Amino acid sequence: MIEKYRKAFNNNFKQETYQALLHSINQKFDYTAPFKIAETPIFIPNALKKRLVDACNDIMSVINQPNFKTLTEGAFFDTKNKIPNEDEHSKFVQLDFGICLDEQGEPTPKLIELQGFPSLYCFQHLLEGMYKKHYNIPQHLSIHPTGITSLEFVELLRTEIVGDTNPKQVILLEIEPEKQATAIDFYCTANLLGIKVLCISKLIKKGKKLFYLDDHGDEIQVLKIYNRIIFDELNQRNDLKRAFDFKDEVDIEWIGHPNWFFRISKYTMPLLKGDYVPKSYYLNQLESIPEDLENYVLKPLYSFAGAGVQIHVTREMIDAIKDKSNYLLQEKVAYHPIIKTLDAPAKCEIRMMLLHCKKENNTKIVSNLVRLSKGEMIGVKYNKDKTWVGGSTGFFEMT
Repeated sequence: MIEKYRKAFNNNFKQETYQALLHSINQKFDYTAPFKIAETPIFIPNALKKRLVDACNDIMSVINQPNFKTLTEGAFFDTKNKIPNEDEHSKFVQLDFGICLDEQGEPTPKLIELQGFPSLYCFQHLLEGMYKKHYNIPQHLSIHPTGITSLEFVELLRTEIVGDTNPKQVILLEIEPEKQATAIDFYCTANLLGIKVLCISKLIKKGKKLFYLDDHGDEIQVLKIYNRIIFDELNQRNDLKRAFDFKDEVDIEWIGHPNWFFRISKYTMPLLKGDYVPKSYYLNQLESIPEDLENYVLKPLYSFAGAGVQIHVTREMIDAIKDKSNYLLQEKVAYHPIIKTLDAPAKCEIRMMLLHCKKENNTKIVSNLVRLSKGEMIGVKYNKDKTWVGGSTGFFEMT
């Protein structure tokens, strides 16, 4: 990473400054769901930035193929998950890269997962501002790799999510949003865009129209849904009473059509090739099980918050799986502990956040998200005394 910024940050770090940062974020919104914020951002050198951009372009060249929908029809393992009125492009694409070292010892990205689903776009905007407010981070550093300004980024989100629609008629849809770990992003979104955060159980259905009750008890018709519901969670919530089912034909526009959650997912991994993609196989299509299983991970195609991922794979484990069509065998990515901290270095995963722009009809990189860890897997806490893990962001040099 950029050594001069890393060294300066570590030399000047104070725990009380970090606590002040957390206090500023927590005071901004009234929320109770936990969200771990890392003590540090990362500083991404231009050589790694170029590789990240190249990797995104390689992957998007496959997703943009005319036959991509045909290639991913098998992603709908249950027909009830296929929703009507699908659009031609995923509004949101997230590409998660583990940062490794190449043969020359230089940082390089390797794709871990991808999803056609929104991420923490608005929270990352807030986090950039908070890191710059509380730490001595040069103003020419930006979380937007293409060089757009923070104001341009917010206006781009507003254009693609709200557009010309009355913001009151645009909702961010979740399951009990106040209980979600990512609730802070929902509140950031509502604050920036003026839209309503709503639990699916609060939707009122009348014929093909959807409504919700505002703070005055008035019915407001919903015209657009910024969908943040993960199907894995929804399918587990039989206790949730609701009038609206995703399969219903309703007069709304999906901002992020639900079908892309399946099409652009771990299901896509075996379709991708190149220097930045690990070898991946549909478990049910393997002609033979590799002898070097220690170099692979076993992943359910669809699981909530990474549940079910096995990093120590055995032949017995594979043999015990009854429905092999729901699993992926993926070459293990060797994360390198590349982020120098005050004690042990941390591994990092960089999520490149993309957005499809309707007017230009293209999908562009607009921001990034970083996860840090000192454990065996990203997201695993190191120990109570040595954290420096959690959600963060990457700063790029803008010249």
